[in-house]
Amino acid sequence: MKKKKLNLRDLNKTSSDNHKRNDGYNHSGLESIVNFNTYLPAIFSFVMLIIGIAMDYFDVAFFKDWIRIVWYAIAYLPVGFPVIKEGWESIKKGDFFTEFLLMSIATIGAFAIGEYPEGVAVMLFYAVGELFQSAAVKKAKGSIKALLDVRPNEALVYRNNNYVSVNPETVAIGEKVQVRVGEKIPLDGILLSEKGSFNTAALTGESKPDTIAKGEKVFAGSINLDGVIEIETTKEFKDSSIARILDMVQNATARKSKTELFIRKFARIYTPIVVFLAIGLTFIPYFFVDDYVFSEWLYRALIFLVISCPCALVISIPLGYFGGLGAASKNGILFKGASFLDEMTKVTTVVMDKTGTVTKGVFKIKNVVVNNGSLSEAEMMKYLMAMEEQSTHPIAKAIMEYKVDGEDFQATEVTEVAGKGLKGTVNGTTVLVGNKALMTSNNITVPTETDDIVESIVMVSIENTFAGYVTIADELKEDAHEAIQQIRESGISKIIMLSGDKDSITQQVAKEMGVDWAKGGLLPEDKLKEVEKLMSETDNKVAFIGDGINDAPVLAVSDVGIAMGGLGSDVAIETADVIIQTDQPSKIAKAIKIGRSTRRIVWQNIGLAFGVKAVVLVLGAGGLATMWEAVFADVGVALLAILNAVRLQRMQWAS
Repeated sequence: MKKKKLNLRDLNKTSSDNHKRNDGYNHSGLESIVNFNTYLPAIFSFVMLIIGIAMDYFDVAFFKDWIRIVWYAIAYLPVGFPVIKEGWESIKKGDFFTEFLLMSIATIGAFAIGEYPEGVAVMLFYAVGELFQSAAVKKAKGSIKALLDVRPNEALVYRNNNYVSVNPETVAIGEKVQVRVGEKIPLDGILLSEKGSFNTAALTGESKPDTIAKGEKVFAGSINLDGVIEIETTKEFKDSSIARILDMVQNATARKSKTELFIRKFARIYTPIVVFLAIGLTFIPYFFVDDYVFSEWLYRALIFLVISCPCALVISIPLGYFGGLGAASKNGILFKGASFLDEMTKVTTVVMDKTGTVTKGVFKIKNVVVNNGSLSEAEMMKYLMAMEEQSTHPIAKAIMEYKVDGEDFQATEVTEVAGKGLKGTVNGTTVLVGNKALMTSNNITVPTETDDIVESIVMVSIENTFAGYVTIADELKEDAHEAIQQIRESGISKIIMLSGDKDSITQQVAKEMGVDWAKGGLLPEDKLKEVEKLMSETDNKVAFIGDGINDAPVLAVSDVGIAMGGLGSDVAIETADVIIQTDQPSKIAKAIKIGRSTRRIVWQNIGLAFGVKAVVLVLGAGGLATMWEAVFADVGVALLAILNAVRLQRMQWAS
């Protein structure tokens, strides 16, 4: 069944649209007037209804006959006319059985049998329910918009030997942009200044400032916290991370969950059945009841219609999923649709990549071992660093980060030995730097203890004598152990690690983290085969977590693809179903918890709606419930369901 916004909420649409213009003035006063005018019809009807009921109660002499009818009609029109109009518009479009039609029939019928106060009350409370729904949706959207719509509207660009303020959409890739303290970075780029400190809460959900060094990436939407900085843009405004994320979250609501789609289809079948049952409840008793009174059975049928209105379901279920998406966004987790909130609750097996997922993807020196008694560690490292300075390999970069005092050594005549390492001269001394194959090919004896080392190892020989070695390893992320523990606590039965790194290293990391099973030395297609094999197992739902680049094929095929570090990877944003913006694997368990909380609240609302309505339907058909109980069963339950759904936006999920 289609769910439309009532004209009741659009009485001042023109004023509201004018308010939204970006003219630089403060429109808070106008916004207050617009908000008040939105509620004015309901307030007017409520006052008229209370006065009418009071005059009925005290049996005021003049409040009789046509005066009474006109009074309640005036009370009815401000809230009833928009609903009747929506019902008529739906009928003209061929959509006959809507909640607007149900409410129109029920309230007009109440007037027809003289139940004027109840007719006004039903429509008034329905309108109030719509206003509550509108406020709840606005709040949910507002929380996402406040979180994500932080795109700045100006950029200070260096042009013609001067910084000029321009619209970020006009800035080209490669231009230099200046960002002052407290300003938002307008476009993605790399930092030209020596360093910078940034608030990235809108992007990652993390309040802790992020310190960036020269040459590293910075992202649009981050707030500069310390000093004037300069960046060089690497993307156009429309392709910036914040623009992509905002667009993705806004589009996520269009991807409905199976539960949501089922309820919408159910409502389209359910509503016409309710109308025909109400007609039957009005006329069929004539053939079976001796003291049949038409108005009495019509009243029961009208109660039946009011109770049967599926507002609580149609309103609260989408709102529940919308709240889940917003809550996830606040925690730095982006779901590409409500359907993936549901899928996360069904995951039984978590498969993760190693490098860049549970490790930082950055090589660091783990151990330095000197095997020559005449050399100190600092001296051996000076020989090694002099050689590695000539290399661009990631391992060489890790070695060059080693801090050593004193004057640096200089290397000359450095040549690369393919697949083995480097050979050269340092301070007039022949030096070899590389793997075991390089050492043995030059008749240098290597200690047998090195055979048991699983990490990457760089051996050093000075004047044809083995001098020592350095082990290089990728660091685990700070929350890697915590992530595995929390994933297990969330009820996941199996955790697997698949990596392109060599198997010995993969097994060591897996053992350290407590992973159930691991396999290394895999190409992207090998990972794909392993995941497809897992997915073929009965009742096995697989979530794969990767860095979103080499793992793109597996992210695409798995039941739930989760990308780490989505801010820096276009492939992750395009391929994955869920994006962890903070690069923290511990957020995986939080994503599962948010999905389960959302699903639990949705099913609470379904149970609440059906349970209360079923009871009051039976009472109404038996003549034991009045229109007032019907109002609670419909509007009251809808309001309770809305309030329950809004809870998602205030929930906290422990890391």
